[in-house]
Amino acid sequence: MKRLLSPLLVCALLTATTAGAQEAAIRKNLPERIPQLQKIDEVSKTPIDGIFEVRVNGTDIYYTDAQANYLIQGNLIDTKQKRNLTEERVDKLTAINFDALPFKDAFTIVRGNGKRKLAVFEDPNCGYCKRFEKDLQKINNVTVYLFLYPILSADSGEKSKAIWCAKDKAKAWQDWMVRDITPPAASCDSAAIARNVALGHKFKITGTPTLVFADGSRVPGAVGADQVEKRLN
Repeated sequence: MKRLLSPLLVCALLTATTAGAQEAAIRKNLPERIPQLQKIDEVSKTPIDGIFEVRVNGTDIYYTDAQANYLIQGNLIDTKQKRNLTEERVDKLTAINFDALPFKDAFTIVRGNGKRKLAVFEDPNCGYCKRFEKDLQKINNVTVYLFLYPILSADSGEKSKAIWCAKDKAKAWQDWMVRDITPPAASCDSAAIARNVALGHKFKITGTPTLVFADGSRVPGAVGADQVEKRLN
């Protein structure tokens, strides 16, 4: 005598089949209709029936329907919970394993007990970085791991080398960024700076300053001391 599949199992199988067909349709139709769209990394459901998240280029998020007839670029907002779901998703995708950062290629600035941790990628010729550094003076009980990240100009590289090769890197950095005292030219093994640039490219750090907190979250731009305090806490 044949055993009948339970209604729940049948429903689950049908759902899985439908979801697979929808993903296949999206993966087929989008590249055909928008050839310039990069290779699709992932297709997943959203909280909205019939709307799917399409992830490309690692961290770029789009939304589409089951047949890829429409493509939406923008933020998906949960109005009940007042949450930006797109922002949360990108934050998760761009998170950096803090403990795995190559701290040997950074120098530290310690204030107070130094218990809280923060890594920052900065260019010495970045005006926003200078503004951020002046605001950062208000933060206490923190260890800042400073990764020199010269991406703005050739002179950024020269200043980074002078700071990296200084006897007191932290003082040379703050003299320049906070007090406008130009670091004297110096020479040493500065391969760490090139490794920082390569690391930044790997993590798609395109602007300075970029902050990385101990929980792996990162924040681009010269955020204020109050926002830094909130995330450190």
